[in-house]
Amino acid sequence: MRLHPYFHAFAHGGDHRRPDGMGPYGLFRRHGRPGGRPRMFEQGDLRFVVLKLISEKPSHGYEIIKAIEERLGGAYAPSPGVIYPTLTLLEEMGAIRVQETDGPRKLYAITPEGEESLRQNQATVEAIFGRMADVNARHGGGPAPQIVRAMENLRTALGLRLSRGPLSAEQSAEIANALDAAAKAVEAT
Repeated sequence: MRLHPYFHAFAHGGDHRRPDGMGPYGLFRRHGRPGGRPRMFEQGDLRFVVLKLISEKPSHGYEIIKAIEERLGGAYAPSPGVIYPTLTLLEEMGAIRVQETDGPRKLYAITPEGEESLRQNQATVEAIFGRMADVNARHGGGPAPQIVRAMENLRTALGLRLSRGPLSAEQSAEIANALDAAAKAVEAT
């Protein structure tokens, strides 16, 4: 799970709770869990989020992760370890089915049972997506999720490369040139 830096202290024991126990955007709850790690969705909410997104457009797991991240303005992106078990559960419940498979990637589509579940729980689904829209609106001034992701990818790539051992002068110059070129491209945008 990736959290926006604002939530870091909250997620790691900082006391940023409101009197009602909600987090800074009214979506997180502590749930009395050790370490105070917040939960983005109440139990069962993520199933409705995934089901609703699939009802809008058949999707792969990764696309669902990105759609949730975008709907929350980059404030949160669920991990594959949360999304893929949810997809499996929804498939076992008969709410979604695999429409097609492209190698290991499965394209999920909603079933009539899934559509009925959304209809029966329409008020709950609307409330969840309303809270998500509120988080997006409150977080809207932050960087776009794809920029945050790209920055994290760069940080990870540099860390992995530097952890493999010393760099030669040529390798150091090559990495520095690539970083300088990226900085110039960003400044020119």
